Amino acid sequence: MSSNIIDAPRSNSGVSPKYTRSKGSGSSFEMLAWLFMRLSGVVLIVLIFGHLFVNLMVGEGIHAIDFGFVAGKWSNPFWQMWDLAMLWLAMLHGTNGVRTIINDYAERSGTRMTLKTVLFVASAVIIVLGTLVIFTFDPCPAGAVTDLPSFCTVP
Repeated sequence: MSSNIIDAPRSNSGVSPKYTRSKGSGSSFEMLAWLFMRLSGVVLIVLIFGHLFVNLMVGEGIHAIDFGFVAGKWSNPFWQMWDLAMLWLAMLHGTNGVRTIINDYAERSGTRMTLKTVLFVASAVIIVLGTLVIFTFDPCPAGAVTDLPSFCTVP
């Protein structure tokens, strides 16, 4: 009678994973990243459903969404901060998730580093450009005389 014993999970069974995370400071980073995913997910649910409710249910609903609607919304600092928080949290949440997937599936360290560099650069560019759009958006550009929203005054 042979005894087939399966090693307990997380035991030192001699099979090494493709990617091993460094011990020490890396483990606290991974714990903070895990915690961030949970907290940002909850906040994102509130931000996204609030965004959808205001844009689709209040007033005339989807038929009211146009350039003037967005321009009027972004003229209020509250909605600028709401959309900014939604942009930043969604990008950081998604980037952290893709970073985890890269760590899990990219076998070579060079490939991992390249993919994560591309991911971080792309995320940074989107965050910077989105932030600039939210805060520099001008619904009434100087010199424009046609197709201005109703709240713009023509000189």
